[in-house]
Amino acid sequence: MIKLAHNELIVLLLSISAMLIISRIFAELGKKLKLPIVMGELIVGIILGPTILGMLYPDIFDYLFPRTGNIPIALDGIFSLSVIMLLFVAGMEVQLSLVLKQGKVAVYTSLFSMVIPFFTGFAVAWFFPEIFSISNEQGPKLLFALFFGTALSISALPVIARILMDMNLFKTNIGMVIIASAMFNDLLGWLIFSFILSLTHTNDGEHLSLWYTVIYIIGFGLFMLTIGKKIIDKTLPWMQTKLSWPGGVLSISLGICLLSAAFTEAINIHAILGAFIAGIAFGDSVHLREQAREIIHQFVTNFFAPLFFVSIGLKINFIENFDPLIVSIVLVLAFVGKVLGATIGARIGGMSKNHSLAVGFGMNARGAMEIILGTLALNAGLISKPIFVALVIMALITSLTSGPLMKKFID
Repeated sequence: MIKLAHNELIVLLLSISAMLIISRIFAELGKKLKLPIVMGELIVGIILGPTILGMLYPDIFDYLFPRTGNIPIALDGIFSLSVIMLLFVAGMEVQLSLVLKQGKVAVYTSLFSMVIPFFTGFAVAWFFPEIFSISNEQGPKLLFALFFGTALSISALPVIARILMDMNLFKTNIGMVIIASAMFNDLLGWLIFSFILSLTHTNDGEHLSLWYTVIYIIGFGLFMLTIGKKIIDKTLPWMQTKLSWPGGVLSISLGICLLSAAFTEAINIHAILGAFIAGIAFGDSVHLREQAREIIHQFVTNFFAPLFFVSIGLKINFIENFDPLIVSIVLVLAFVGKVLGATIGARIGGMSKNHSLAVGFGMNARGAMEIILGTLALNAGLISKPIFVALVIMALITSLTSGPLMKKFID
């Protein structure tokens, strides 16, 4: 069994402590300026990564974040666990009953806000792959086009919810339509993305065939959201009263999250989808105490989230990989596709012109979810570093502009 050496353990602890402490300082500074917390965490990653620290003090950077040996393996495991936990918390915010209650307006808004950006992104990637330095061979081009369409169509439910709460719109008609649409959008978007990731492994003999994978994931999803959800509903009151509080609920919920993640990873669908579905099953339970939900949320967002978002800046030199053309194309397609799609959907659903536009800009916030999606695609070799940088910039700009632009169209 390989173990961390004495010096390696010291470096690992130093790097994690640096990420946590400095990201908290920047997050608090950003909070005072009314900026998303994730932006502060990303900035810390850029400062500690090859963009700044690696350029100014390469010896310190190489000491804290070595590229060879056991430390990168240990950090990679921690970062993988972080993204799984983040998707579990995101899933807990999805309430299927709320999606159904909003009726046709949420269905139309969600579908159009996915279909239009997906096909515009797919078309641009398919017909102009040379812009993104993608091979013109059908296989790589198809995978990238599918990913690019999905990346432009997905929203960021946690960011959208926070924006609506800050604007006192969360419980209004507009707020409920946006939240319900974003929930369905995220669920479908992550399912599609996980399927695309599975296609990158279809030539690996160790994996299940694609058809078996599809059957397994549909069966797993149906089980978790029906029978699994009922089992959780029945056992949660017992867990919350008979087991140690809040440790019992925390341990079992996170344990089920990891079991679900392990299952989807084993069937060639990324672990994030299992965590996301487990989060929906837990979060949608009427018996889950709000205090338990808050404890899980605080634990994940204040420990795992900073580590993951700081790690993004450690991987890439944002200055060297900044491509103005790719960034411009991604931004234009993101705004036009998502805003137009959601606005058309809301209008068909019966909302007024101004309220439909407000819904369109509300759905445009991408935030953390887009960054997670881009990171997974980069790790899987689906996209290049310049495309990843463009997706991160797009995620931040859409999150910052969503609230102010919504405000312009609300009576």
